[in-house]
Amino acid sequence: MPDTEPTPFDQMGGAAFFTSLVHHFYAGVATDPVLRPMYPETDLEPAERRLRLFLTQYWGGPTTYGDERGHPRLRLRHAPFAIDDDARDHWVAHMRSALDETMREQSLDPAWEQQLWRYLVGAAIAMVNTDPPASADSPRADTSPPTSAATDSPTTIATIQETPR
Repeated sequence: MPDTEPTPFDQMGGAAFFTSLVHHFYAGVATDPVLRPMYPETDLEPAERRLRLFLTQYWGGPTTYGDERGHPRLRLRHAPFAIDDDARDHWVAHMRSALDETMREQSLDPAWEQQLWRYLVGAAIAMVNTDPPASADSPRADTSPPTSAATDSPTTIATIQETPR
């Protein structure tokens, strides 16, 4: 049997790493006044499991997520929820905290941490599906088409991407 290259999943610490990361993330979500109402389940365990399985598969681990749920279709699955910049920022803050806590518990190569963080921030930006409300003083009050969330506020996005640990 030929040797296979370790996947990013393996190099990040496998199931233990992703279990810890997602568990810490949902501990923050559980008490967040912006994010918690977006989860219809009383128990966050099903959502925690879905995210854990998704990240596991995305980074090269077992394909349980796809086997059970099919293609991730992240934007489509999140479409029923109004996700604005504030929700994105809350999500990113909890994920940063979870990643920091997981890094304290487990050793992860800083290069993998940076790659994972870039992915997580990019995914959070992509999930924004609601424009901020327009005000009379806002440039959005005109009739020009809105810009995408990914280019709408580069300062905010740069700040998120460079959040210090």
